[in-house]
Amino acid sequence: MAYDTPTRLRDLRRAFHRHPEPGWREFQTTARVVRELESIGVDEIAVGREALATDERMAVPSDAELEPWLERARDAGVRSDILERTADGHTGVVAVLEQGAGPTVGLRVDLDAISMAESTADDHRPTAEGFRSNHEGYMHACGHDGHIAMGLGTLEAVKASEFEGTLKVFFQPAEEISGGGKAMAASGYLDDVDYLLAVHIGLDHPTGEIVAGVEKPLAMAHLTATFEGASAHAGKAPNQGANAMQAAATAIQNAYAIPRHADGMTRVNVGRIEGGTASNVIAEEVSIEAEVRGETTALMEYTRTELERVLYAAAEMHDCDVTPRVLGESPRVDSHPALRSLVGDVAWEVSGVDSVVPKTDFGASEDVTYLMERVQSNNGLASYVLVGTDHPTNHHTPTFDIDEDSLEIGVSVLANTVIDLSRRQP
Repeated sequence: MAYDTPTRLRDLRRAFHRHPEPGWREFQTTARVVRELESIGVDEIAVGREALATDERMAVPSDAELEPWLERARDAGVRSDILERTADGHTGVVAVLEQGAGPTVGLRVDLDAISMAESTADDHRPTAEGFRSNHEGYMHACGHDGHIAMGLGTLEAVKASEFEGTLKVFFQPAEEISGGGKAMAASGYLDDVDYLLAVHIGLDHPTGEIVAGVEKPLAMAHLTATFEGASAHAGKAPNQGANAMQAAATAIQNAYAIPRHADGMTRVNVGRIEGGTASNVIAEEVSIEAEVRGETTALMEYTRTELERVLYAAAEMHDCDVTPRVLGESPRVDSHPALRSLVGDVAWEVSGVDSVVPKTDFGASEDVTYLMERVQSNNGLASYVLVGTDHPTNHHTPTFDIDEDSLEIGVSVLANTVIDLSRRQP
């Protein structure tokens, strides 16, 4: 194929790795993507508010959380027009390449990083070779830096090819907090997409292996709940308080007693609790963060409903109020068998691919399912492709890294699939 610049893919990946930004705060990342798209030369670049449905965003940080990242981008010299278009948590880009009559093909990649300090160990390659995170406390520990590089590389490859049709690349924000998929799906840019590809690197698949399509991503919802009671002196007058700590503890204990469901697998977890003031004060306010998952969207909704019932019952038991709030969620959507088959056929012809897995169960959650659902509801096809990479440690660890040779393999599979879709229908 025409695109054969592994060094450029490596350099792009490392540039994004140096500047990780969390969900809805990907200001520098968005600006760098725009700069690369302008250099490539595409027909339309939608930025921020133009690429999203504002009211459909989820898990948007507060102004106080957004401002330091906006200021950091300003100090880094990000263009004022980009900052204006992405302010108030409106990151992300949609790129449109038009090359004549033919199908409209979409590709989704994600932008955000994780709140995690990157390793400073000498044997951690980003440290040893000088591209470790410059933003302390944050790192690309899931491979999204590689996804962005593959998205840009695929655009370049398709532009240089004989592809006939329209390619749209969705550079989606806030995947790690399940906040951006729904907003990007509702932007309008998905409405005419005939075929959608999404991509993730690694996930325990080695370099040279391609998974043509993922099945059974778990439907998921992130929730917070704030219990409000009344404070009192814990020694002198404990009976005068309404103990938010007890309410939260009761809710946590009973959350794990939610019955499993005969229709399939469900999950519930409370991962964080915060509140109270001192050991001798009845806690007036306590907040928890929880998640529910299900093998189907209906099973997730069952578990979420049961969790909310538990929260209200625990609050009432201890004479408190509770305010649950869903921060982010995603449905279950499977890759379409016909598009999976085409991806697999294409992958076998790509240099460096030595194994093609037709499908695999995902076992986790991903808000790309909102985009897949939108395309499939309009009678299009979607597939979530995994590009194998050797990674020395697991995703979401301080020493996560990828085999950069897998970037070129990924671009070849994605670009060749896009080109093939303009020649034949799966």
